[in-house]
Amino acid sequence: MLTRNSAGVAVMKKLALTVNGRPYAFDIDIRESLLDVLRDRLQFTGVKQGCSVGECGACTVLIDGVPVNSCIYLAAWAHGKSITTIEGIAQEGQLSPVQEAFVEEGAIQCGFCTPGLVLSTTAMVESGRTYTHDEVRRELSGHLCRCTGYQKIVEAAERALREAEAEP
Repeated sequence: MLTRNSAGVAVMKKLALTVNGRPYAFDIDIRESLLDVLRDRLQFTGVKQGCSVGECGACTVLIDGVPVNSCIYLAAWAHGKSITTIEGIAQEGQLSPVQEAFVEEGAIQCGFCTPGLVLSTTAMVESGRTYTHDEVRRELSGHLCRCTGYQKIVEAAERALREAEAEP
């Protein structure tokens, strides 16, 4: 349902979505970004606000399994979709295999970029595809990290992909 302002312009809309397996429904301003809804309304603070223009990847979430910069994705577009944030990756207190690969390879420093990188790597792993070194680098190219120099990040992603391929 749309709510209109005095000029007849729609400003509020009912949003129904699933975040980390849990359904939510509430009214949003149609101008709100998915980042703002996730962080401010739902308290998923693992979604980081970096550049706010879709350049740094800190706000990356998975929408129906696809990595998306939530800072430039309107919340209204997420209606009926399934969103995964970093809070939805670990299961029952156990790090996911991707998270473990990042820790084991030393691919984390300050941690600001890590949630987005883990989610993009998770999407690669879940795709079931085999990636070359250059393809891994390309898939992660939308993420900025000021601490690690990227080598460890790429090594962690490749490790996660190798381990996923080796699983029966």
